[in-house]
Amino acid sequence: MAEELVFSIGELARRTGLSVKTVRFYSDEGLVPPARRTDAGHRLYDVRALAKVELVRTLRDLGVDLATVRRLLERGVTLPEIAAVHAEALDAQIRTLRLRRAVLRAVARRGSDPEELKIMHDLARSSAEERNAIIHEFIDATFRGLDGNPAFVAMMRSAMPELPDDPEPEQVEAWIELADLVRDEDFRASVRRMAELQAENDETELHQELTRVVAEKVGAALAAGIAPGSPEAAPVVDGLLARYAETFGAEDSPEYRRSVMRRLEVADDPRAARYWALLGKINGWPEQPDMAPVMDWFTAALRARLDG
Repeated sequence: MAEELVFSIGELARRTGLSVKTVRFYSDEGLVPPARRTDAGHRLYDVRALAKVELVRTLRDLGVDLATVRRLLERGVTLPEIAAVHAEALDAQIRTLRLRRAVLRAVARRGSDPEELKIMHDLARSSAEERNAIIHEFIDATFRGLDGNPAFVAMMRSAMPELPDDPEPEQVEAWIELADLVRDEDFRASVRRMAELQAENDETELHQELTRVVAEKVGAALAAGIAPGSPEAAPVVDGLLARYAETFGAEDSPEYRRSVMRRLEVADDPRAARYWALLGKINGWPEQPDMAPVMDWFTAALRARLDG
């Protein structure tokens, strides 16, 4: 039978790269008790202790407090179980280091000032849950007290910024911009007005088909070089307004057209499109067509019809 491998406290310190003082502290705290002692009273440690010291060091490097470390070790787990927990802890440490590396690269690219550097530092230290909490707080504040469109609110809550384990600097920059955007009080007020309009109209759906039709019809007008104030634009606008009235169960009338005009004006904030573009960049979504030229043309053409 092979002789059991044991280490003195000095050898255990050398193998783990820690100081003898630190190993002794862990031992005194009961985190890494010696397997036995020599006749002279010197501590001897086995391979299980070696694994425990490595685990304790990793957990402490990750900011885990001693009380939590002790609770983990007191569960009486086996060496393979300790190794598995250790591997998971290292994975978490690697993810943190990758994020910090991406933040540093973004700082180098942008030439960040001290204020932005602090924001980036906070990002590197925050968990996914903490980052998502920033977006949820923005949504809560925007829709608080309103009977808003539940489908739209659900879509916003399901679309969280999910930085990959090894993000590109561009994704870090996008998250910084997004965090800054959702804290902007003017942007919040703008989105609040959109939510109030949804509540006024008792909207419950996303009306994606209507958006598709607008993009198709106005896109064709733009491709044909039709100016929004020209006579050729009139049938395009009339067709779209009829589609709006059908979608919302309304009658196409001058009053209804003014209500659609108000809807377009309230929605005319490029920061709303930027919000979704930033989310897409962070999450690696396929780039979506820019709807701004389409909505600008539609708004100008409808205004021309109302003024005409």
